[in-house]
Amino acid sequence: MAESLETAAEHERILREIESTDTACIGPTLRSVYDGEEHGRFMEKLETRIRNHDREIEKMCNFHYQGFVDSITELLKVRGEAQKLKNQVTDTNRKLQHEGKELVIAMEELKQCRLQQRNISATVDKLMLCLPVLEMYSKLRDQMKTKRHYPALKTLEHLEHTYLPQVSHYRFCKVMVDNIPKLREEIKDVSMSDLKDFLESIRKHSDKIGETAMKQAQQQRNLDNIVLQQPRIGSKRKSKKDVYTIFDTELESTSPKSEQDSGILDVEDEEDDEEVPGAQDLVDFSPVYRCLHIYSVLGARETFENYYRKQRRKQARLVLQPPSNMHETLDGYRKYFNQIVGFFVVEDHILHTTQGLVNRAYIDELWEMALSKTIAALRTHSVCKKNILDSDNYSPIPVTSEEMYKKVVGQFPFQDTELEKQPFPKKFPFSEFVPKVYNQIKEFIYACLKFSEDLHLSSTEVDDMIRKSTNLLLTRTLSNSLQNVIKRKNIGLTELVQIIINTTHLEKSCKYLEEFITNITNVLPETVHTTKLYGTTTFKDARHAAEEEIYTNLNQKIDQFLQLADYDWMTGDLGNKASDYLIDLIAFLRSTFAVFTHLPGKVAQTACMSACKHLATSLMQLLLEAEVRQLTLGALQQFNLDVRECEQFARSGPVPGFQEDTLQLAFIDLRQLLDLFIQWDWSTYLADYGQPNCKYLRVNPVTALTLLEKMKDTSRKNNMFAQFRKNERDKQKLIDTVAKQLRGLISSHHS
Repeated sequence: MAESLETAAEHERILREIESTDTACIGPTLRSVYDGEEHGRFMEKLETRIRNHDREIEKMCNFHYQGFVDSITELLKVRGEAQKLKNQVTDTNRKLQHEGKELVIAMEELKQCRLQQRNISATVDKLMLCLPVLEMYSKLRDQMKTKRHYPALKTLEHLEHTYLPQVSHYRFCKVMVDNIPKLREEIKDVSMSDLKDFLESIRKHSDKIGETAMKQAQQQRNLDNIVLQQPRIGSKRKSKKDVYTIFDTELESTSPKSEQDSGILDVEDEEDDEEVPGAQDLVDFSPVYRCLHIYSVLGARETFENYYRKQRRKQARLVLQPPSNMHETLDGYRKYFNQIVGFFVVEDHILHTTQGLVNRAYIDELWEMALSKTIAALRTHSVCKKNILDSDNYSPIPVTSEEMYKKVVGQFPFQDTELEKQPFPKKFPFSEFVPKVYNQIKEFIYACLKFSEDLHLSSTEVDDMIRKSTNLLLTRTLSNSLQNVIKRKNIGLTELVQIIINTTHLEKSCKYLEEFITNITNVLPETVHTTKLYGTTTFKDARHAAEEEIYTNLNQKIDQFLQLADYDWMTGDLGNKASDYLIDLIAFLRSTFAVFTHLPGKVAQTACMSACKHLATSLMQLLLEAEVRQLTLGALQQFNLDVRECEQFARSGPVPGFQEDTLQLAFIDLRQLLDLFIQWDWSTYLADYGQPNCKYLRVNPVTALTLLEKMKDTSRKNNMFAQFRKNERDKQKLIDTVAKQLRGLISSHHS
């Protein structure tokens, strides 16, 4: 009974679960029914429960049926009215569409008009923004066309930073933006072109500017003399500032915005009594200012400054390079100085009218360069070189009368009692350039004294200045001129000998120049710090250079004769006289040394010894040169005759002063070598080798072996049947034995 109650309760629970659970989740509930044993009873209860629910549904439907019928009835009535309403709405819509068709068309037209009006208004607004840009760009092109580059640069700046950013999204603006760098470069290039024209113009007209500056300086000097009336007391040196600040008090700043063309302004020549125009009156500096401001605005000022200074340095070098014919006329010097002054006048004006384009250090650097180059130019073109050295005939001055003799002595301090006693015609030992050079030096000293008059210097300072200037004339200008003459390619021995004689007499005249300076300055040479003249050193150096050139020239002449030598090294004939080329060479040397009679003895002796040594060395080289591979005893005999001719020349005493056989010793090496081979005295040579008093002391075993090898080859090749002749075999064996012993000497000497 209890079991049946539990089963009934369980079934009730399952039914409630089925009623309340979602259909998708009812599976587990039904599974619990089938798992049990009472599923038949459960099905009965389920059927009962379904029937109960059906009865309740039926009761509910019966209760609401009348209301449902009424609603359906009302709905049927509404359907008819709705149909009428639909017909009315359709009719009204048809009438409205018909009546509003024209209005729709009008509204469409109005819509299009409003759209066009809005587009026009937007276009006007955009054009109002673009018009200033286009106007500025047009203005820029006009300024570029009229070469108003500085205003064009300002317009370009406004266009880039103010106007273009407002319309940057338009394509034409992008084209303008891309074109701006090109326009800047065009402005830079055009302004630089104007600057180049300006630089070229002032280069061409610097002499005119300098001439004007000179005139103005002269006017100022005359005015100062009138005002002061008395010479200034005390010493004050003029500096470089006095030269290139001539126009300082009259320079006025030129507007940097000037738009005039570059170049030199046309100015008519002014009379001396009229006002002389200043630099700013002669030169239009606006291209410089314009270009400077343009490059400054573009951030390239440093580039411009460097370019300007570089170009002006180049022009300075051109200005400072004197023309080759400057020394021919005074106008040549005047134009040269005018160009230099004109250059510095322009730079001084730039210095005072620009801020930093050039500075004082730059001016000073150019000034120092100008000083050095001007001094060098003046030294090169000084009066001592006006054809005096080039036009001289380098022959002793002949005189045929007492009047001519006194004239030369009056020009140059010369005393020679023996020459005075000689009858006319007679000759001075020196050539014409000696008195001419001496007088030119005196004229230079006079010019220095004249130059010092306006410098307000003391006597001591004048004396010091003259002596230093004269020293520069002697040690640089005259010395260089002499050296150039000595080093000329076409100069001969006669000219070199005369130069040595001339410089000897000029050296002796230096004491007279000292006395001359003392007389015109009234400053005694014993005064403290008095500068001494260096003329002695100058003429000694020139003389030494001439001596060396004589030695070199002699050696070259000897080499030319030796090139004519034509020895037959394979001859078997014995000659009886020296070679023709050597006879001619000895004759040349005799005539040459005869000219050396007026030279100092040491010079003549050195030249003669140098020539003999060079001749001996060259003959030895000729004998041992590699091209001579074979030689015979007959060839050595001929060579020996030539050496004897040289020794005879040395013994004849071509130049006085040598002791006995001193000159002949130059050929001692050749003499001992030839005696050894001709006398075939190998036993003596090999036995006495190394002893201080040996007969062949000057013969080197290497030299002997070289010459012996040449003779050995000859012996072998010229005697086809030497191996069949006992004498020839014995001679060949002897040569081999001597060669072997010589090699032993050489190897032992080296070890």
